[in-house]
Amino acid sequence: MKTKAEIAAEEYHGKFNCAQSTLAQFAGDYGLDEKTALRLGAAFGGGCHYGSVCGAVAGCCAVIGLRYGNDEHDPEKYNFNRDKVREFVGRFKDKHGAINCSDLLGIDMSEPGGRDLARSQGLFDSKCREYIRSSVGILEELGY
Repeated sequence: MKTKAEIAAEEYHGKFNCAQSTLAQFAGDYGLDEKTALRLGAAFGGGCHYGSVCGAVAGCCAVIGLRYGNDEHDPEKYNFNRDKVREFVGRFKDKHGAINCSDLLGIDMSEPGGRDLARSQGLFDSKCREYIRSSVGILEELGY
């Protein structure tokens, strides 16, 4: 049986962006239907389409929020969620050296033509797929 990490990496290829691919793998586990997860994740791909926080990281942070996020004023729950996000992000950063899309790809994705350059260099397949697999794998290791 395939892991969620393997499925997410496959779903990314030509179907969905990095955030959609990660978030959708866990949506049903935490009460979010897949269609809504895909729509929500569409905004976070490519570092919010600006080279900021990697969409795979953002999608996984959304999963952590679904599991541990507070929906009322509760500083204890807020702090617990924050600690879980920091744990995940720390593991990703330790493994890959960065969390921003532009840093991970080595291309300024906020610049005109940045996305086209990344595509022409095959970075979405050679790098992004691994970041998706890795981020979902980290969540799986953490018990999500």
